[in-house]
Amino acid sequence: MAFPEQRLRRLRRTERLRDMVRETSLAPADLIAPLFVKEGAGRPLPIAAMPGQMQHTASSLVEECGALAEAGVPGVMLFGIPARKDDAGSAAWDPEGIVQHTLRRVRAEAGERLVLIADLCLCEYTSHGHCGIVKEGAVDNDATLGAYARIALSYAEAGADLIAPSGMMDGQVRMIRRTLDAAGHAGVGILAYAAKYASVFFEPFRHAAENAPRFGDRRGYQLDPANGAEAVREARLDIEEGADIVMVKPALPYLDVLARVKAAYGMPTAAYHVSGEYAMLKAAAANGWLNETAAMLEVLTAIRRAGADLILTYFARAAAERLRGG
Repeated sequence: MAFPEQRLRRLRRTERLRDMVRETSLAPADLIAPLFVKEGAGRPLPIAAMPGQMQHTASSLVEECGALAEAGVPGVMLFGIPARKDDAGSAAWDPEGIVQHTLRRVRAEAGERLVLIADLCLCEYTSHGHCGIVKEGAVDNDATLGAYARIALSYAEAGADLIAPSGMMDGQVRMIRRTLDAAGHAGVGILAYAAKYASVFFEPFRHAAENAPRFGDRRGYQLDPANGAEAVREARLDIEEGADIVMVKPALPYLDVLARVKAAYGMPTAAYHVSGEYAMLKAAAANGWLNETAAMLEVLTAIRRAGADLILTYFARAAAERLRGG
């Protein structure tokens, strides 16, 4: 008998064979597009650290949402950049705030073609750039929860399908769930940033969202990159408090955490392929060091393989258009 008996290469010989036995699929329906909208902007403003991404006006964001829906992307996540900031971040719960205004615009234009997700945090809205109410030089967890409740309610009233609390405050999911239910918004879901790490890969986002902290850092409330079991516990708490979807952020450096969370709970699980991960691929491609499309699809497939049901990615439109084109 000829050696070897087991020849795994047999099923790799042709594209059709490889398609038949492929274990992980990637489709436009797996993707969510994060989008920035800037109050007072007269035109879309390119984000230097994130080539191809914009600080949108409300009008240009509506147009982008139309293109995303056409490409088959099922949802968008909105991040607002307000014209005014204060210590409390009060513009975040203004019923006429930039996110609230844009949610209504997109809903009017897109109808039910898109799931509208509103990121909920204070860092874009506070003058100090932290994710909560600061007292005596530190973020006060419990005081912050009240602000989060007000923001969640204003987003729900503006038409958000999902609220996505990202501040990593203890108890934030329970507070938001109770507030929404009491106000008659039991149908609005929560996509919880359950495991959000204190990561250097957020740096381009901070330029895009204009939310770098003015003092200190966010390590006191975001996860230590060295910890995995803690992330699994964080996800469990968010599930117990009422989260409908849990998320790991960033994606690539934490694929092990993503796999652990998915295996532990079997919940709908998202991963955020963040700004720094996006910027690295764009920079390498711009220098001719790798093929951008091939790298983009390989990375997104790896995130799906690790357990993500949904991927938030700045490549959402490009990937969806490429996948639809075969």
